[in-house]
Amino acid sequence: MNQIEDITTTDPRRTRILDGALKVFLAYGFSRTTMDDIARAADMSRPALYLLFKNKTDIFRAIAMMILSRSVEAAKVALAGDRAFAERMTQAIDEALISMMRTVIASPHGAELLDMKSSLADLVGCWRDGLGAHIATAIESEARRNGVDLAAKGLSARLLADMLLDGLEGMKARISDPDEQRTAVAALVKVIDLALQA
Repeated sequence: MNQIEDITTTDPRRTRILDGALKVFLAYGFSRTTMDDIARAADMSRPALYLLFKNKTDIFRAIAMMILSRSVEAAKVALAGDRAFAERMTQAIDEALISMMRTVIASPHGAELLDMKSSLADLVGCWRDGLGAHIATAIESEARRNGVDLAAKGLSARLLADMLLDGLEGMKARISDPDEQRTAVAALVKVIDLALQA
């Protein structure tokens, strides 16, 4: 299991801090947010906050881990459903990527928060690996169900999953409107679905 999927937030104080800090980061941006702001949003003292987190970067990373963990779990649940493969995959991508980012993008400081992605490269890499593994498992299962030998086609489930994720990354860079993103996702998923037909 990867680092992103292992995240559990059982301490209610920690949960309160992360929820409060997310609201503050969305309202003020990362650079203008202080530990005092976060402590107030979490309804605790600043010294109590420092007992759980060393600084706001530590809190920001914990928020990212929480969001990415929820994203992978949402995709996993969507992929495990009983509907047609293309519907499950489209829902998984919507929940793991498009809907997940809606709140951040809508924030007046969303661009600043998204620009910090490079400081989260290790977490994003783990997230992508986890999401890719679930997508590959769904692809492999669908290929078996359809009696398709991917290797005979020069393909593998992981290769198709990586191609899909690469396509999604490019799509996000080119298209900002969520509805247009959903249309592009449907086209990408259709290509994968075609590869899984006998």
